Amino acid sequence: MLTADSGTSHQTDNGSYRRPFAAMGMLFFMIGFITSLNDILVPHMKSLFDLNYTQAALIQFCFFTAYFIIAFPSSAVISKLGYQRSTVVGLCIAAVGTALFYPASIIASYELFLIGLFTLASGFALLQTAMNPYVAVLGPPEGSSSRLVLSQAFNSVGTTIAPKLGAILILASQVLSTSDLATMSADAVAAYKSSQAASVQMPYIVLTAMLVLLAIVVAFFKLPRIASVEGDAEKNVKLFDPLKVPHLLKGVFGIFCYVGAEVAIGSFLVNYLGERLGMAEMEATNYVVYYWGGAMVGRFVGSAVLSRVSPGYVLGIVAGANVLLTAGSVIAPPMAGALMLVACGFFNSIMFSTIFTLAIKDIGAMTNKGSSWLIAAILGGAIVPQLQGAIADSMGSLQWSYLLATACYVYIAYYGFSGSHIQHKGRGTV
Repeated sequence: MLTADSGTSHQTDNGSYRRPFAAMGMLFFMIGFITSLNDILVPHMKSLFDLNYTQAALIQFCFFTAYFIIAFPSSAVISKLGYQRSTVVGLCIAAVGTALFYPASIIASYELFLIGLFTLASGFALLQTAMNPYVAVLGPPEGSSSRLVLSQAFNSVGTTIAPKLGAILILASQVLSTSDLATMSADAVAAYKSSQAASVQMPYIVLTAMLVLLAIVVAFFKLPRIASVEGDAEKNVKLFDPLKVPHLLKGVFGIFCYVGAEVAIGSFLVNYLGERLGMAEMEATNYVVYYWGGAMVGRFVGSAVLSRVSPGYVLGIVAGANVLLTAGSVIAPPMAGALMLVACGFFNSIMFSTIFTLAIKDIGAMTNKGSSWLIAAILGGAIVPQLQGAIADSMGSLQWSYLLATACYVYIAYYGFSGSHIQHKGRGTV
């Protein structure tokens, strides 16, 4: 098995990294595909179980809370098993989560759906903790941001395809309103809810099979071992040691804000279009596709830009653009506001990868545990949408709740321009 370390990665032929990088791209695609199906599940479950915005946001809350809970045990798993075997374990756990959707659909249980989502996300948390730092160090360090953004572009291909396919498979049948259900008999209502819940069966059975197949493929794949972050030295690093590094600590908050804002925009976009424009769910789903499609395009473009321009500067610029777009969506006419929110996807594109690589830059043996803190910060995807749902419920409208995303992007802009600078004792920042 190929071994690389910080002292040899500069001289190693880039061709030796192509196959493992392609394998990581395939895994990023699956994570993006399944995660963005949540944007379809939110409006579907809201209608099916007659939920308010706060209750519907529990889908994202359960999913992204798992990242916070599992990120730290993931560090211990990676220390013991290494990146490759940890990836296999993560895929198997995720497959158990998608498999739980079948019994949940049979008994039409929202609670069991949430348990399945939590289990699925637990597997993804282990995958993300292993894959992000692995890709970042899989080659010359000066290309880490560009490399991780490119791998995230494959993630975006999945997030772009999934909402459209999910709408066809999950939202295809007519969704009845509460008033419609009130005119039906109890047996008819039960039959309707059962049929609606069953619409998720086939998509998630297929996803379960795909995850199991990927686990088998990765188990037999020859991936290089990165000695500088996967060796014995990292086992001596304590859990809280990375938080003593200022640029990593600030990066943790940056990931929290980024994931929170991105998920909140996507989660409520269908409902936003229905509320402000009276748009049907199937039609509104197209805008979710455009939102994630913008991220896909932005990541391919961003990968090229980041190979030439300072990552921190690019991060500050795109975050500033989203400050203007999210704030503008609050006061703009309905369609203009919707298009502004969709455009945020393009500028979101490079944020996660850039924050991540800036945060773990030059931390050596602390990379594994530092990555755990960054993955734990994905908790923002649970907290921010939940807060936005509560704000929308209290105000009776989603419109003004998007200012919460504006606040998140303000912090990210700060991190890009200033907070990500590495501080050296007695030597200022770089």
